[in-house]
Amino acid sequence: MTATATFRTKPELKSRIDFLAKETHRPASFYYNLLLEDYLDDLEDIYLSEQFLTEIRSGRQKTHAADEVFAEAGL
Repeated sequence: MTATATFRTKPELKSRIDFLAKETHRPASFYYNLLLEDYLDDLEDIYLSEQFLTEIRSGRQKTHAADEVFAEAGL
C-alpha cells in the first residue's frame, strides 16, 4: 500500500531529484522514499530527544538514576 504526500521544497532540490530520476530511469518518488527511509529515524531521534530534554529541564519530566532502574528490574 502507498500513500501520497504533498510538500514544498526548494526548487533546486526538486530539480536535483528530477534530474537524478531522469538519468537513472526511476520515478522521483523512489528517491523521495529512499531519503525518508534513510533519514527519518535520525530526525525522530534528534527532535524527540530535544523535546524530551526540554521537558526534563523544565521539570515536566522526571529522571531516574541508572542504579535505581537496574535495582528495580533486579539487575
